[in-house]
Amino acid sequence: MKKFREYNQLNLSNTQKEVLKQWEKSDVFSKSIKNRKGKDVFSFYEGPPSANGLPGIHHIIARTIKDLFCRYKTLKGFQVNRKAGWDTHGLPVELSVEKDLGITKEDIGTNISVIDYNKACRTNVMKYKERWEDITRKMGYWVDMNRPYVTYDNKYIESVWWLLSQIYQKGLLYKGHTVQPFSPKAGTGLSTHELNQPGCYRNVKDTSVVAQFKLLKTDASEFLFDKTLNPIYFLAWTTTPWTLPSNTALAVGEKIKYLLIETINKYTGKLISIIIASDLASKYFPSKNSNLKLKEYKTGDKNLPFKIILEITGKELSNIRYEQLLRYAQPEDGDAFRVLLGDFVTTEDGTGIVHLAPSFGADDNRLAKQNGIGSLTLVNKQGKFVDEVTDFAGMYVKNEFYRENEKPKLSADIQITIKLKAENLCFHSEKYDHSYPHCWRTDKPILYYPMDSWFVKTTEYKKQMISLNKKINWKPKSTGKGRFGKWLENLVDWNLSRSRFWGIPIPIWKTENGDFEICIGSVEKLNSEITKSIKAGFMTSNPLINFNAGDMSEENYTTFDLHRPYVDDIILVSEDGRPMKREKDLIDVWFDSGAMPYAQLHYPFENKNLFKQNFPADFIAEGVDQTRGWFFTLHAISTILFDSVAYKNVISNGLVLDKSGNKMSKRLGNAIDPFTTIDKYGADAARWYMISNAQPWDNLKFDEAGIIEVQRKFFGTLYNTYSFFALYANIDSFNYSENIIPIDKRVELDRWILSELNTLIKKVEKNYDAYEPTAVARLIQEFTINKLSNWYVRLSRRRFWKGEYNSEKVAAYQTLYECLETIAIIGAPIAPFFMDNLFQDLNSITKKHSAPSVHLTDFPISISSDIDVDLERQMELAQNITSLALSLRKKAGVRVRQPLQKIMIPVLDNKTKSDINRVAEIIKNELNVKFIELLNEDSVVLKKQIKPNFKTLGPKFGQDIKIIAAEIKKLSTKDIRQLEENNTYKITEKITLCLDDVEISSADIPGFSVSTNNGITVALDVKISEKLKEEGLAREFVNRIQGLRKDAGFTVTDKITIWIEKNDLISAAIKNNFSYICKETLTKQLNYEEPVVSNSKKINLIDGISINVSIVKN
Repeated sequence: MKKFREYNQLNLSNTQKEVLKQWEKSDVFSKSIKNRKGKDVFSFYEGPPSANGLPGIHHIIARTIKDLFCRYKTLKGFQVNRKAGWDTHGLPVELSVEKDLGITKEDIGTNISVIDYNKACRTNVMKYKERWEDITRKMGYWVDMNRPYVTYDNKYIESVWWLLSQIYQKGLLYKGHTVQPFSPKAGTGLSTHELNQPGCYRNVKDTSVVAQFKLLKTDASEFLFDKTLNPIYFLAWTTTPWTLPSNTALAVGEKIKYLLIETINKYTGKLISIIIASDLASKYFPSKNSNLKLKEYKTGDKNLPFKIILEITGKELSNIRYEQLLRYAQPEDGDAFRVLLGDFVTTEDGTGIVHLAPSFGADDNRLAKQNGIGSLTLVNKQGKFVDEVTDFAGMYVKNEFYRENEKPKLSADIQITIKLKAENLCFHSEKYDHSYPHCWRTDKPILYYPMDSWFVKTTEYKKQMISLNKKINWKPKSTGKGRFGKWLENLVDWNLSRSRFWGIPIPIWKTENGDFEICIGSVEKLNSEITKSIKAGFMTSNPLINFNAGDMSEENYTTFDLHRPYVDDIILVSEDGRPMKREKDLIDVWFDSGAMPYAQLHYPFENKNLFKQNFPADFIAEGVDQTRGWFFTLHAISTILFDSVAYKNVISNGLVLDKSGNKMSKRLGNAIDPFTTIDKYGADAARWYMISNAQPWDNLKFDEAGIIEVQRKFFGTLYNTYSFFALYANIDSFNYSENIIPIDKRVELDRWILSELNTLIKKVEKNYDAYEPTAVARLIQEFTINKLSNWYVRLSRRRFWKGEYNSEKVAAYQTLYECLETIAIIGAPIAPFFMDNLFQDLNSITKKHSAPSVHLTDFPISISSDIDVDLERQMELAQNITSLALSLRKKAGVRVRQPLQKIMIPVLDNKTKSDINRVAEIIKNELNVKFIELLNEDSVVLKKQIKPNFKTLGPKFGQDIKIIAAEIKKLSTKDIRQLEENNTYKITEKITLCLDDVEISSADIPGFSVSTNNGITVALDVKISEKLKEEGLAREFVNRIQGLRKDAGFTVTDKITIWIEKNDLISAAIKNNFSYICKETLTKQLNYEEPVVSNSKKINLIDGISINVSIVKN
């Protein structure tokens, strides 16, 4: 007869490898989808990773979260298609290729062709594809890797073009010239959601300057010159001195008050008069310096003498002209170098006067345009000063842009500051700590730069996006309302353009003067437009000549390439016969990923019904860094084009930090290799640890010791429980072939664990449905360790290995089997390998399920009629009493094998009394006591003590604490009981105590040890009579004999004979407990011998007692 599989030891890594082979051999993943054909669809979207970087440990938790809910929904009967995807465009790929080839963006198209460059990108982006597929397999993440969507495929690109054409037709795609975030090291503009990725804003220490802008004497400024003989300067503060050569205006606040002050330039010692906001003057001119004499000042002194001459408003300074600060070039157009009124000017810091460089600031640009002042762009897109800036031509404006060995000793900011000091144009300079944006991919500072870009008018759909966001179930809710919600409230139009080479080209063709344009939404449309162009004579051949409209085969869609430079060579013709060339920019790569619900299915060109079944997604999950990335782009596109959410439920998981809470990085040497972790501990241990340790949206402090703990405590316990079952089931040839014993015919302990099991199913299902996986893991863990193993199995051991194979024993096997089988199914989404192995080990013998894998079964249904709430409460009471009493044993130094006479428990009501009586035998057996004595509330044996808890009382009641403490000491036993029952007690009308405000204990009784917890008080009789001592000694003897049986390799059913060395210290204990010893050790004969026992072993008992014994198998 076939038997349950037995193991020598737990090895999660080997189990994983075995099960993985079975899955792949039987194609279990595919079957899990095919078996649910025709069932309701649960739609899941996979956020595409880029395969040009290696997977990290953080990908394990992200993919575990995705996988477990898809597995759970499959068990619940849904069909769950999971299509893998690859994010193949954008900066990560391009920068990697540039590094590999030793080139910069400027080399592309000159030193290397765009064709060769993009070919290198196409190869590079799949650099680690096999490693990604390997980790996906090993960790048990079920997703279709054989038919992934790939963002560089022509079909995918066509769907993206269609989406853009729909946005274009709605009038929501426009071109604008604005100041935008620009990454010189990446060579492209960035969208605001890219700039708001976590870690983009960093604290830096830059050189700040208070520059002096010299007033020109005109009619507008004459009233100021009438007040002083000194040259007058506006003081303007900046943390970006490199923008000063591009200054074209200053801004003041209309209602802000300013002061005209006579003082001295501390660097040159020259007399000057300056204008500064009144509220900020004290920073440079503290009142203590008002008595200092101008004539007595020595150059370099920190304390500047000053004299306030005049107070004026910002409105009075409007349109006053000043000399250009650094005369390298003139603005393109407009009436520059004058004072403007700006609504963004404040007196929070600086000088209350803002230096405007319209080329490098959005507010600057807007105000300058409103006042007809042009830009002066003296920095190129590489981040270098142009040739006109003769003193600094070719210098990077930020030292971070240089290679490490090329950095100048003094940065551009410092050199500009030195020049200003020498020319009496710097009033003050210092290092300044502030937050500055960096590129999310290059880690280098960004600049704000004037550029032509294409924008999606997302602001027009702002209200609808906010409204639809409220329908999404965010986990945690705070991310949806906070980080994401606030982002939507402050939404700006989406900068779609990227000045790069490898990506999806913007499908817009325009005439030279821009008066006519066309947005292409399909390959078929492009083909027909090319045909027109050929007829017009603008093109000689058609690159789409082999494309057959309507043919959706892969072969048809690989006859052309929609990337640069091929699309750049396509010239179309306008309706009036003029040539149209494509806009050179690419599309923001985040649009690529946000388009995946449609493009992964080549919608709307194919799979329309499939799309309708899968849109919107029921569930997505990615890291918190995607809140303003993929989560946003999905939401924006679906709102604009489909007036719908793109996803119904979303988990935004937190960061994975090292055990000290630091961010992991190779540089710090604290990065964890996911491959090593899985090979060493097994994927199940890693998955269970990550899910059970912290809620997914909280940051996880990753500690390998935690995985080891999960291995030992949870999987070790479950493994040992199965091993116990298999051992005795095999001995008794149990295979679940007997009729199922009705639950009302099973013993109370069976009914209790089955009640707890059905309650567990109910709670686990509720938390899975609520996207609370941590609660699921902890519930299963708690049940397995504390209820099934530590209580049910421990209390039932004797039923398994003692007595005949009767209906009670069958019921015990069936009960334990049902518990193990249920744990295997409900725990399978989190620990797919171990639970499948457990399921197969059970089911391969019983054949209860036709399914060969746990992942092809159905989630169990909780049977309400099997739930006995009263019994669960009573057993919990027994566990609480046992736990308390065992702690008292430990405190008194009394071993559990040493019987004690009694335990006393005060009861306040008949219900508690009835509950304890129902589980009295269990309590007595667990505590190894002879009697339980229940005390009524009038008993004088146990007395409660109460004292103030000053830690909570102090902050609450302050000065009244002494009065309250005195009142607490007056409380009677009845008062204390009332406080325990109600959790509150009113001392006066104004003062109410909480249970936390006091410390309640029970007074010790001579010969007893007393303890209270959770409203239960126990008193354990720790006096040991001679009879009890003998019984305890006999139990110790039995324990040692059992150890010898195990060491000798005897089976649990082998009968034995024992020879014992005569010893007066133990003779009475053996004689008075003879039957007990023989029964427990399966001893047929027990012999006494004189001091020498042949083949004996010395066993140590207690209190220094040791004897020689020998055992043989009969």
